[in-house]
Amino acid sequence: MTVEVTNNIPENAPEKEKDMKEDAPADNGQSKEAPLPDEKGDEKSEEKKSEPAQPKPTVHKTNFEKDVVYLYQFSRTPLLPSTSPYCLKVETWLRLAGIKYENVEHHAKYRSKKGQLPFVELNGEEIADSTFIIKDLSEKYNKDLDAGLTSEQRVISHAMISMIENHLSWVILWWRAKYPDSVIKGYQVNLQSALNTRLPNPILNFCYKFTSARKGMKKARAHGIGVHSQDEIIEFGKNDLRVLSDLLNDRPFFFGDEPTLLDVVAFSNLAQLQFIDKEVEHPLRDAMNDSFPNLVGLVSRIKDRAYQDWDEICTTLDLNAHVPKPKEAKETKEGTGPAEKLPLPEEPEKGKQGDEKEKEMEKEKEPEEKNEKEK
Repeated sequence: MTVEVTNNIPENAPEKEKDMKEDAPADNGQSKEAPLPDEKGDEKSEEKKSEPAQPKPTVHKTNFEKDVVYLYQFSRTPLLPSTSPYCLKVETWLRLAGIKYENVEHHAKYRSKKGQLPFVELNGEEIADSTFIIKDLSEKYNKDLDAGLTSEQRVISHAMISMIENHLSWVILWWRAKYPDSVIKGYQVNLQSALNTRLPNPILNFCYKFTSARKGMKKARAHGIGVHSQDEIIEFGKNDLRVLSDLLNDRPFFFGDEPTLLDVVAFSNLAQLQFIDKEVEHPLRDAMNDSFPNLVGLVSRIKDRAYQDWDEICTTLDLNAHVPKPKEAKETKEGTGPAEKLPLPEEPEKGKQGDEKEKEMEKEKEPEEKNEKEK
């Protein structure tokens, strides 16, 4: 494609320069001046611009089933389905709301975009943070455990949940950071199995104690609770338990006969205390049993309602004990299962025809036997 070349030489220039310019070959597209646009090329470039590249899937579960919630959390322990109150909160809510979900076995390798556990994936999208998970799923599935609460009860629920998650849970976190040995013993944690590694447990336990203590205490100090003495922190925890106990009173759940979100949050945090191994000392667990038995009763009621498979979970450590296992189909193909017993080709069938064949065979054998005797 040729492009018109503009002659920029003035009229009074020497004739040689004019001739040289006039005799110059046509521009082959390598000149500094931009070539005229090609219509076809423009159409292609416009198409490329108008069709942005599709983003890569951002979920880990690519072969997901529609409307099934895929939950990412920590591994099970022999005493508690999850040592994270937030993971236990989400799973308990899913069970009480009757929403179909599956746990994803990832051995604590994945985190949400916010760097947290738990998080869920639903229809190819990630939802992080337990509060937003429950909020979004409540709207998606029209499952609101607080639907029957009055405005005043909703205010109380919000205040109590804030107290539990922003104060009592930090008392529990401080204790775990202060006594990492007691965490491993108290929940009978097997890090080798939980992390799916071949490293021996003594090494893993040492690393856990070192990292957990440092990170946990750093977070506790940043929160503010970690700057107090041990007695003061335990007193904080007892005060929170007393408030919850007074609010619950003698009711089965905080606001009546049916559990609400406050019951779920309270259960997920109080269970972290209640199910610590009895051989491990914990002042708040002892305070619950001695001074606040109604809180112990609340934990038991939520456990019985949401986790009928609690014993199976803690025995097998199965993340999906609630999911029905497919029944093994009886296979009759060769080499894949017990084959049906079929009659051999040479074996005469039973019945009248079989009896007649047997008699004929006996008659044929008689002359042969006589010949053998004569010989």
